[in-house]
Amino acid sequence: MTTFDEILPKLAAIFQRHPDVASIAPILVNRDLNGRVRLIMDEKWETNPAARAELDAIAREARDALGPHAHSAEQMLMFEPNIEGSITEESAFPLEDCAGINVVDRLAMEGDWAKITPPLTTAQRIVFFSIKGGVGRSTALAATAWVLAERGERVLVLDMDLESPGLSSSLLPQDRRPAYGIADWLVEDLVDNSELVFADMVATSELSRNGDILVVPAHGKDPGEYLSKLGRVWMSKAGRNGQRESWPERLRRLLDRVEERWRPSVVLIDSRAGIDEAASACLTGLGASTILLFAIDGDQTWTGYRMLFRHWRKAGRVREIRERLQIVGAMIPETGADKYFEELRERAWDAFADELYDEIPAGAILSEGDSWSFDQSDESAPHYPWAVRWHRGFAALQSLHGKLSVIGRDEINAVFGPLIEGVMASVEIDRDAV
Repeated sequence: MTTFDEILPKLAAIFQRHPDVASIAPILVNRDLNGRVRLIMDEKWETNPAARAELDAIAREARDALGPHAHSAEQMLMFEPNIEGSITEESAFPLEDCAGINVVDRLAMEGDWAKITPPLTTAQRIVFFSIKGGVGRSTALAATAWVLAERGERVLVLDMDLESPGLSSSLLPQDRRPAYGIADWLVEDLVDNSELVFADMVATSELSRNGDILVVPAHGKDPGEYLSKLGRVWMSKAGRNGQRESWPERLRRLLDRVEERWRPSVVLIDSRAGIDEAASACLTGLGASTILLFAIDGDQTWTGYRMLFRHWRKAGRVREIRERLQIVGAMIPETGADKYFEELRERAWDAFADELYDEIPAGAILSEGDSWSFDQSDESAPHYPWAVRWHRGFAALQSLHGKLSVIGRDEINAVFGPLIEGVMASVEIDRDAV
């Protein structure tokens, strides 16, 4: 019996047994919401006897090989007038070792890890992401926002951890929180009522004396019917022109409007942990220039990141995303820190080398720009962790806004120094400005 993971390898083997199919390409492998496969090609082949015989043979073999993951042989083939346009419009990726054959996955969720928005040229957007929760990601973001603002930056903080909100409480006391948040805007936008909440969904933190920290929370001061709203924020929207706007596109439109209205110099986005569609929108859909991957040294962390890296590689999107990635070593322990850091760096390098870096043949002499790869000990490499040390005083996120109001810069640097230095370098902020 064939399982889902065997679909594409078995299809590749079938196409490789039929080399003449190259003359029929392009062919789109459509894998539907249930994981069943159809093959789509140009309508001109439907009445071509030789091509149709070849395609019918492939359809029968696919049906036999894929079992429940294939439509019947009679329903396996579909013919469309503009197959090349369909491949361009969809998030299609090439079937490995099969020239001219592309795959498109129809997913129940609208987040798409393989559809990557180019970095934007306005305010630089930096995403804080982790495979696992509870690694100090939101605390690190809050501390980074504070330091950037102390250096005179106008920092916008976006709490996109909608299913586990809390970042706004680390930067804003209760009496300064705005009336509305991201969830309110997304719900009101569905009925063209977003203007009602837009002006009152951003609040300014009092923590900074030199710059600004503008906070867009997940929800407002009074969450209201938050669970009911949360069940609707992921909805797509049907526009007046008949076109459908996915929820990641709606989120990008919101962020564009917020930037236009409040003019930040840097945007820090707190993504939901895990590999879900909310994280997908933050990492690949918002045009972030830097994506910080928080990591603790454990099998769950590296298994998760490898799955994500491998998906980008198989989808042919590695070159669009890899130079924006940066590992952050989260919660480096107080004891045995050096050994822990070395093991974390080694496992990060293994994951990057296997899935993201270019393979360099032994003895090869390469010109600059011929490959993208790094030595394990290269401190400028994206796999080399920016360290965040575990500190008892920062363990409670709820008290962070009070702590930041009295904390010294030396204590912040001792805990978050490498991370903050890295962020400042990525947005070209003068370290000696303050």
